Amino acid sequence: MRYIESVQIMRKDIPNEDIYPFNIESLKHMQNLDFDHDITLFSGENGSGKSTLIEAIATAYGFNPEGGNKNIQFSTRNTHSDLYEYIRMNRGIHHAEDGFFLRAESFYNMASKIDEIGGIHQYYGGKSLHSVSHGESFLNLVLNRFWGNGLYILDEPEAALSPTGQFTLLKKIYDLANQENSQFIIATHSPILLACPHAKIYEFDEEGIHEKSYRDTMNFALYHRFLNDPAMIQRILEEDE
Repeated sequence: MRYIESVQIMRKDIPNEDIYPFNIESLKHMQNLDFDHDITLFSGENGSGKSTLIEAIATAYGFNPEGGNKNIQFSTRNTHSDLYEYIRMNRGIHHAEDGFFLRAESFYNMASKIDEIGGIHQYYGGKSLHSVSHGESFLNLVLNRFWGNGLYILDEPEAALSPTGQFTLLKKIYDLANQENSQFIIATHSPILLACPHAKIYEFDEEGIHEKSYRDTMNFALYHRFLNDPAMIQRILEEDE
């Protein structure tokens, strides 16, 4: 199920392409970006623009820039870019009944807002997200609050999770997409999440945004090299000695 089918940056309306975020190399080359899979993954180095675009898509759709569903609106600090104002979004014919924007960067602030609202902890595992470990709170939210028939936009959700937790997250994502009419757009560094079957992967770099197979991504290549040759770490650390 695709609730967002594609997005474009309206370049003719941009006042100055030499300032952030319009000067990010990957976004400077971006034309139309299709979301023709139920799960779309953004991969790339820090600063490559994947989280900036994720944030803009979520905000343009109506989510709070700091995370949450459309009913959770708060602002701890206004740090999101104005890229969302220049996004043209082509929506699917179906309306999402549920949705959530989960971003690791501001998860603490969102959890505090849920405590402040009160009376809704039953939707998040029955307890404050602050009362369990960081990783447990992430999983409590996803396992209990992602109800299906929805659009879920996740920014580096692996940040608080162990490898086992990442597998649990991946299973939930896969089941919601394949059995519960849900769409996911995810920015991630995780080689576990990037391995999701039947997902589309876009890799961000200085030359633009490119569709890649899992084994052709930079993250897979690096992890594969390390796992096959752990001694490379010692060689790298000793290079400047």
